[in-house]
Amino acid sequence: METVELTVAAALVRFLKAQYVTRDGVEHRLVNGVFGIFGHGNVSGLGQALSEHGGPELPFLQGKNEQGMVHAASAYAKTRRGLGTLACTSSVGPGATNMITGAAGATANRLPVLLLPGDVFANRRPAPVLQQLEHSLSQDISVNDCFRPVSRYWDRIQRPEQLLASLPEAMRVLADPAERGAVTICLPEDVQAEAYAFPVSFLRKRVYSQDRLEAPARKVEEAAHAIRSARRPLVIAGGGVYYSEAGPALRALSEQTGIPVTVTHAGKGSLPDLHPNALGALGVSGTAAANEVAERADLVLCLGTRLGDFTTASKTIFQDEAVQFIGVNVNAMDAHKHGAIALRGDVRAVLGQLAPLLEGVRISDDYASEIARAKGSWDALHAEIVSSRTEPEAPLRQASVIRIVNDHVGERATIVHAAGSLPGDLQKLWRSRTEHDYHSEYAYSCMGYEIAGALGVKMADPSRDVYALVGDGSYLMLHAELLTARQEGLKITVLLLDNHGYQCIHGLQRSCGGRSFGNELRYRAPAGELAGERLTVDFVRHAESLGLRALQARNERELAHALEAAAREPGGVLIYVPVDPYAQIPAFGWWDVPVAEVSGEPAVTEARGQYEHERARQRFLG
Repeated sequence: METVELTVAAALVRFLKAQYVTRDGVEHRLVNGVFGIFGHGNVSGLGQALSEHGGPELPFLQGKNEQGMVHAASAYAKTRRGLGTLACTSSVGPGATNMITGAAGATANRLPVLLLPGDVFANRRPAPVLQQLEHSLSQDISVNDCFRPVSRYWDRIQRPEQLLASLPEAMRVLADPAERGAVTICLPEDVQAEAYAFPVSFLRKRVYSQDRLEAPARKVEEAAHAIRSARRPLVIAGGGVYYSEAGPALRALSEQTGIPVTVTHAGKGSLPDLHPNALGALGVSGTAAANEVAERADLVLCLGTRLGDFTTASKTIFQDEAVQFIGVNVNAMDAHKHGAIALRGDVRAVLGQLAPLLEGVRISDDYASEIARAKGSWDALHAEIVSSRTEPEAPLRQASVIRIVNDHVGERATIVHAAGSLPGDLQKLWRSRTEHDYHSEYAYSCMGYEIAGALGVKMADPSRDVYALVGDGSYLMLHAELLTARQEGLKITVLLLDNHGYQCIHGLQRSCGGRSFGNELRYRAPAGELAGERLTVDFVRHAESLGLRALQARNERELAHALEAAAREPGGVLIYVPVDPYAQIPAFGWWDVPVAEVSGEPAVTEARGQYEHERARQRFLG
C-alpha cells in the first residue's frame, strides 16, 4: 500500500481539497475555504498545514469573531443550496465555545458547516493547558463536548489513524440533504502536529452523489388520491423547495390545479409574491390572506418544511376538524409530522411523480373566488401598512422602509436578515420576485447573523448585490465581519434600522401585560432601573471607523437617494435609518408565549385571560 507521511493537520487539509458533491451530473467542491482565528491550539498545527498545503483550492479567510465565521459559512451553504460549504477553525477554549451558537444555528437550519476546533492535549502531559476547563471526576471531557448536542456529527481525533474513519463519515453527513447540519471534528493540539503514514488512496478525489430520491409509488398514489378528494387544498412551500430547485415544478403544479401556495421564511420566493396563487407567508408572521385560507383548509401539502411553531401559529392555524397533511421531505422526521402521509424524497422529484396523477384536478370556482378575494383584500391592506406618513417630521416606520428598499433594489439583490422584528415584518411585507432575493435565518432566530450572513451570501455569489437589514441591537452584538468583507474586497450594504433597543421583545413584553422593563437602550435612572434618558450611539461614525461609506436617511426621499448612492459605491456602505420604535404592524397569527398565571398587575391578568382564550384554539395535529 502506497503511503505518504504527513501530519494530521496536513492530511486533513489535503483530504478536504479532494472532496466533491454532485447533483444532476454537475460537480461542486464540497469545502471551499477555511475561516479561522488562530491561537495556541491551532496555529502551529492546522494553521501551518493551511499555509503549506491549502493553496487556492482551500483559501484561508481571517474571521473576526468565531460565531460570525460559522454564520458566514451557513449563509454560504444556503446560497449554494447545500452544494458546498466552508470550514471554520478556532483555538481551544473560548475560541471553540464561541462557535457553538453558530453550530446550533446551522443544525437548526439543516445547513452543512464543518467545524474544526482545537482541543486540549490528548497526551495530557501539560494539563491543565491554558484555557482548559478541568473536571474533578473525569479527564476525558473538554469544552468541545458542548458541541455534541448541536452537531449532526461529532468526533475527537485522539490518534492520527482515527482520521481515516472519521473524515469520510463527516463528509457523508455534510453532503447528505437529509442528515446535514454542523459537523464537528475536535483536534487536540498535540495530535494536529503528529505525523503518520497515510494511505495515498485516502487523499484521492471523492465524489458524494446527491441523488434525487423518489417516494414509493404506493405512497404517491395515496397522496394524489387525498389531493383529488380535497375541497380546499393548500400548499406550504418550505426550504426544501429552494434546496431541491423545485420552484418551477411548484409553479406548474399550482397553475395546473389552482391550489394556492403559502410560504415559510426558507421557502419565500418559491412562487413570486405577485403570482395570483401566492398567498404569502403563513403563521405567526403570516399574511391575512394566507392565514384566512389556511384556517379552513382540509388538506395541506407540506413541501420541504419542518413545520416550525411560527409556521403553524403554535398549532392554531388549521381549524378544519378533518384536516389532513401530506409531508414531502428528504428528512423522515419532517415528512411524518402531524400524522402526515409521508413522502420521503426530494421535493422536485416527488412533484414530478405527483403531476401526472393530478391531471384534470382543479379547485372549485368558489374556492378560487375565495382565494382571489383574500389576496385582493391583503394587497389593499399591504399598501396601507407600507405607506409613508404624511407628517413631515415623523420618523420612518419599519414597514415603510421595507417597501422603499423593495422598490429600489433589483432582482440581482439579496436581503439578509435574522432576529428581532425585521423577519416578521419582512416575511409579511417583502414582495419577492425570485427565490434568491430573500435570505432569512429564522430556524434559530439568531441575533448577529445578519452581517456575517451577508458576507457568506456575497462569497457564495459575488454577482449579487447583498443587503444586510439589521436592527441596532443585532448590530451592536456582532458586526465585526464587516472588516472581513472589506479585507476580501466584497461589498455589503448594511441598512441599520435604529429603534433604540430590543423593541421586538419590548412589544411582546407589553402585549403580555408587562410594563416597559429592560428592553430599551437607556441610562440607569436614579430609582435604579434602566429607565432614564435614551442611550444614543453614533452609528455613522462607527461605520466610518470600520472603513465604510456611511449615509443617513430620515425620510423616504433621503432613503431613496441613499440607496441610489450606495449602489454606485464600489465598497461597503452603511445606511443609518432611525425608525419609529413603537410603530408595529398588525399580527394575523397567534404565538404561544405564556403569560404569568398569577400577578398583582391588572394588565397581566387581562393578558392572561386573552392567552387562555387563544390557547383553547390549539389543536393536536396528528
